[in-house]
Amino acid sequence: MKRMISFLLPIVTVLTLVACGEPAGSDKQEETPDPVTGVSEHTVEQSIPLPERSANVSTEEQETDRGTKTLVVYFSCTGTTKKTAEYAAEILEADIYEIHPQDPYTETDLAYYTGGRADQEQDDPDARPAISESVEDMDSYSTVLIGYPIWHGQAPRIISTFLESYDFSEKIIIPFCTSHSSGIGSSANDLHELCADSTQWLEGRRFGTETSRDMVEEWVGSLELAER
Repeated sequence: MKRMISFLLPIVTVLTLVACGEPAGSDKQEETPDPVTGVSEHTVEQSIPLPERSANVSTEEQETDRGTKTLVVYFSCTGTTKKTAEYAAEILEADIYEIHPQDPYTETDLAYYTGGRADQEQDDPDARPAISESVEDMDSYSTVLIGYPIWHGQAPRIISTFLESYDFSEKIIIPFCTSHSSGIGSSANDLHELCADSTQWLEGRRFGTETSRDMVEEWVGSLELAER
């Protein structure tokens, strides 16, 4: 019996020392190594920090697209120019902006040769009817198509207001007009003079009142802007 006690006493002592090595009530869990990597999850979290999310990603993406988009701008009182502009925007997959006068035109204002508002404005080269809203982020557009009806052989003066409201330096501008019979004539040349010398002004196009989508698509295709 004494021999057995002597034999067990060292074992009990070792077990007691091991037990004292960990604090009572320890809730430490055993970490099981990953069967593939052989590294525990806790070790991975400590040794491989998560990548920080960059706050500039969205800004950089926006800057990549800056100055590469196409905008179709139009002024239309009767809806003819609007239809043509919508065709162009759809074909080009471009943004579209309608020029809204701060003081809308009435039928009386538009009556030809009555001395009304439109007649008075067209007789005054310095007339600049106010526009109610502006284009958001004009800098993001490299190409701008501008559509308008022909009034007394010229673009309505509100188109001059629009062109003088922004800096079109280094941009491409393409005018188009709608009319019953009058061509685009000198209207485009007069508008060109309102822009910076660095503005690339392409030849414009006149469309009739019965313009179809196919006609606009043919014209847009000739501009080689469909992929811009």
